[in-house]
Formats: sequence, C-alpha cells, structure tokens
Amino acid sequence: MSSDSSHRLFQLKLDPLTGNSEWVVIEDDDDLPDCPKEPLLATTSYLDMLNDSCRNKAFRSAIERTVTKPCHVLDIGAGTGLLSMMAARAMGLNGTVTACESYLPMAKLMRKVLHRNRMGKAISLINKRSDELEVGVDIPSRADVLVSEILDSELLGEGLIPTLQHAYDKLLVENPLTVPFRAVTYGQLVESTYLWKLHDLSGIEAKVSDGIHLVPTDSDSIIHVKSRQYPMHCDAIREEIKPLSEPFEIFEFDFWKRPESNGETKVQVKAIDDGNIHAIVSWWVLQLDREGTVFYSTAPRWINSPANIGYRDWCDHWKQCVWFFRGKGMSVSRGEEVLLEATHTETSVSYNLNVQVPKTDTRQHDHNIRDFQLLLSPERIAIYGDSKWRSSVLAAVRNAGRVNPLCVVVDDSIFLTLLAANLSKTSHVLSLFPGLREKGAQYLETVVKANGFSMDRVEVPEKRKPCLTLHDTRGKKVDMLIGEPYYDANEGMLPWQNLRFWKDRTLLDPVLSEDALIMPCKGILKACAVSLPDLWSSRCCLGDVEGFDHSIVNSTLGACGELPAPKEGPFLPFSIWQCGEIKELSEIFTVLEFNFLKPISSCHGTAQVKFTEGGICHGFVLWVDWIMDTDNSIVISTGPEHRYWKQGVKLLSKPVAVGINGCNSNSEYGSTIVEALFEPSSSELILKHAFL
Repeated sequence: MSSDSSHRLFQLKLDPLTGNSEWVVIEDDDDLPDCPKEPLLATTSYLDMLNDSCRNKAFRSAIERTVTKPCHVLDIGAGTGLLSMMAARAMGLNGTVTACESYLPMAKLMRKVLHRNRMGKAISLINKRSDELEVGVDIPSRADVLVSEILDSELLGEGLIPTLQHAYDKLLVENPLTVPFRAVTYGQLVESTYLWKLHDLSGIEAKVSDGIHLVPTDSDSIIHVKSRQYPMHCDAIREEIKPLSEPFEIFEFDFWKRPESNGETKVQVKAIDDGNIHAIVSWWVLQLDREGTVFYSTAPRWINSPANIGYRDWCDHWKQCVWFFRGKGMSVSRGEEVLLEATHTETSVSYNLNVQVPKTDTRQHDHNIRDFQLLLSPERIAIYGDSKWRSSVLAAVRNAGRVNPLCVVVDDSIFLTLLAANLSKTSHVLSLFPGLREKGAQYLETVVKANGFSMDRVEVPEKRKPCLTLHDTRGKKVDMLIGEPYYDANEGMLPWQNLRFWKDRTLLDPVLSEDALIMPCKGILKACAVSLPDLWSSRCCLGDVEGFDHSIVNSTLGACGELPAPKEGPFLPFSIWQCGEIKELSEIFTVLEFNFLKPISSCHGTAQVKFTEGGICHGFVLWVDWIMDTDNSIVISTGPEHRYWKQGVKLLSKPVAVGINGCNSNSEYGSTIVEALFEPSSSELILKHAFL
C-alpha cells in the first residue's frame, strides 16, 4: 500500500559551467518508466549501503532476533524498503509494517522494489517526514518496534536525535523494541603531518617565503576550516598517522530510550608516545540487538576490535571522522595526561583539548571568534599552503612579463588576487569571486595592508553578473584574465566541471584586449586505466540483497556491471587515494585538449593506449592538467598523485581482463581505444571505449 496523497518535488539542479541553478520538477507519477534516462540517485550513498553485505547481514540478524511475533513495526528513512521487508518476513507477513520515506524519488523507487518482491500489500509506504506522521491519520496505532538506519559517518548528522525524540513522543508505544539498540562512539588522539596541512594554513605559510600573506601574523585565525568532523578513509593514510593514545570511549547513545538533545563528557587521556596532537580520529560501534550479539563497527583497521565485531569490507558510505585541533597541535610526552572535552548537539559532535593558553597567544581568545573568518575546506587550505603549488602559480604569473593594467581574476582564488596586486604596483585587479562574493571582499579588506597595497587597487563587484561590460571596467579593455581555476560551488565535483573558467572567459570575450593574457591557456584531460576492486564492489549492480530482489534500482542508483546495452554507469567524483585497493594498468594518456585562448566549443579526442600491467580493468580515472603558460612548462595537475583534488571515475559496464605490452591472449585484451566528446551546451563529457 502507499499513501494516496499526490506529491511534487522540486529538486535544485546546478549547471557547473555557468554556476546557475534551476528547479527541476519530479512528479509523483506511478506510470514513470522503471529505468529513468538519468541515474537520478547516483551521487547518493544508497547503492554503496546496499552493497555493504556486513551491514545488511547485521540488520537482518538483529531484526530476526527482535521481531519474533506479529506486531506493528515502524521503519523511518526506509530507503528501498530493505529493513521493512526484513521485518515483514520475520513476522511471516502477519503483522503491520509502516515504511516512512520523505524523499520522493526514493519513495517511488521503493514502491517498485516492494512490487517486485510482492511486498506491496504487506508494507504501508508513506512519503512524508517522520515528524509529519500522525497516529490515527497516517498510521493506525503507535508502533511496537522501531527499525531505522539514519546514521552518517559522524552518527548524528542525519538527524538521529530529533527523529528519535519525536518518535518516542508521538509514534512509539512505551518501552518499544529498537534496531539498532545502542551506539558507542570512540576516539584516538593522533599526530599526522598530512592532517596538520589540512587545517593549519598559518603554521604552513610561516615556512613559505613568496611574499604572499594569506594569513597575516596578526590575523592567524582569519582562514581556517569549519569546526566540524570530516569523514575520511583513515586507513589510506595509516602510515602517516602516529597514534598518541589508546582508543577511548566518548559517548554512548541508547536507541531504546528517548535521547537527550545535548550532552557533555570529559575524558582523561594518557599519551602513549611523544608528539603533537593534530587531530582526533573517531568512529562508532553499533550494537544492533538487545542481547548484545550483533555488532557493526566503522573503526579503522589498525584498531584491534573484539572477535564478535570483526572487520568490514571497504565501503564509502561510512568512514571514520577527523576533528582538527587548531594550530600546530598540543605537545605531549609519553605518560602525560590531557583532558579531552566532548560535546554533542542534536546533529554534531565537537571536541576541545583543555590547554592552558599563554596570554601572548590569542588563537583561542573569544574575541577572535567574533572577528571575520573565511571558512574553507581542508583540501583548499592544503592547496594554499602547498609550496610547490604556490611557486608554480607565482612563476606562471611572473613569467608573463608583468601584471597588466587591468587584470580580472575570474574565479574564487584569493591567492591569485593577492598575487596579481602584489606583483605590480600599477595594476587594477577585478576579482569576480562568483562563489565567495562579499566574503571574499571582506577578506581582502582585512589582509591588503599586510600584502603591501590598498583596496583602491582591488575591486569585487557588488552584484553577480553573467558577464562584464566596458561600463563595469570603466571603458578599459581587460589585459589579463586569470584563474586557477577554482570555484567554491564546484568543489568536490568532477574535475572538468571547472571548465566553467572557459565559459567565463568566453562571456568576457567582448571586453578582452586583442593581446590579452589568458591563464591557464590550456586544459588537458588525462586518463589512466585502473583496477579498482573495492570501489567496483561498492558500486556494482544489485541482485539479491538478503533474499530480496533489488535489480530494479540499478539504473536509478547509477550502478555498474551487467547493465543492459547501451546503458553505462555515470562519471562520479572520488578521491582515488581513498578508494581502497588501486592498481594502474596503463600509462597516463591524453584524451582531450581544451584551448582557452579561443571561445568555448565542442571538443573531440581519441587515444589508443597499451596496458603496462596485467590485471582486471574496472574503469578509467580522469582528471585535468591545467597548462598555465604558452610554453607548456608550468603544469598544475589534479591527478591521483595529488590528494587535494577529486578525480572523475568511469566504471566499465563489465570488468575486463587485460594483458601486458599489447600482447593479448585469448582471454586478455592488450590495449584500448578511448574516445571522448565534451559538449559545452550540456556540460557533459561522453566517453566511449573499445578493448583490443
């Protein structure tokens, strides 16, 4: 069954080449085809969760131990309906199961899964938020059992606490049964130069001597990461992490009773080694059943978990979390104790080391917190602090001869803005800051003095415009147009979506001088054939999931493997270094070139590459190398060896066995032809391939 109410969803869709958004209407129409034209939910975590067999088995075991007789089961955040179907099966289809799913595309998909598994009459599907449900209106009575999986890597980020509070107040009987039963969060204090580089721009920049001061010495808190936990596959940097404590328990959350909105705890932690505490790595352990026999853990593999918990396979939907402690970290000696203070709200957890701050050190003072701060991602912090990146960008601008009278920084790069103004005392710099906007302008006002110029030489337009006119440039032609390119709104997207720079350059063509310098002048789409068994396993097509057919969801969720021709999985952005096991099978090769000296246009390229390693090819990794100068001597690469950018991944419809050096056997391919087409009108990259 399903609710009879008609719904319409407005979903925001971003055009990465223009930065413009539009609302797309999704109708609640049961007659829509089973396989939509686009994998609408490909960027969600549903597919990865459903491929997590450890998770699925744990929930099945706990539900079968908990739901032992006919009763009323409520499933909040039901997704495809897997837990609802497990509960219905455990009762022999004799009880009542209410599945609550607020996201319309997911509710539509669930309806099809229920129909495919002949569960449509056993489960009542309601397309509402759980806090909108009313007993006697939406559900016949209060539920005896709650099954729910609304957990993120931090545990609380998907609204677990307020959801449970409302359920206990309005939807559940007194003393209900719950799956899961309890969750415990754990942490470990660590030292890591890599993690330090992701947050302490002030400390990193102190070691750089290029004359650019993103973080002036008297404003060392002006740029930093947002105070939050960051999901990360910490196993990928195991060799770069030095544990400074044993694992310790932080919070315990009992699902079997109404949770409190806020909580605090203090943990006395003893150092097991000398070092600087740069961060805390945290994870959680679920106890799914009341008896304490079924567990699931997100702990990193270096943690010795009890035998009854064990290790899970690589998956992307639940990672560990990292909380950065500001500055260079607290120095500790082996055997020394430090006090960790942890606080949780309804949706997040935060930490603080109880450190005695010298009076001369203002980093922790309250008045700085009230001052202006520019919050950037950890990866952006690390890029701005990377000495090689800074020297490359500096050399590219300097080698141009000089910064010309009117320079336009077309993207959100604060570094390029300061650099352009710093290298010439006569230039006027117009920074568009399409994403940062007034935050970028306010930042510049704070740091210009420390960089040796005043705001009368730098301008940020008050309003965003689709393009500049000569009126905006006071009748002057633009002599220099530069970008990294970096767009705040595009961060974390597919690398070629930063070709927005090319689109912006084209829109500015009427105001460019005939000999205007364009930087970067070219973009090169690079690729490599790879073996990615862990990522493949998490993204592959679904069939039977704990006894329930999920094959109908594959196209919508963007699955790969065994798809009906000519369907293929979509491009997806991933930090390859965090994708588990990886092996390069070919040399890096050029797929396409984008010439920014000319207006944006369609591009086509073909490449044939031989395999240099034998193995199973799961797909291609793609990225963009930005050519900063016309001599092709300065290149900013965003490839897999650089961990601050995401790459694009194209998984094959079916894994292919490949041979070495082009010598193929009856069962192995020796080379591949890759053909690519970039179409600016749709912002899409189309990739075709043939194995030889």
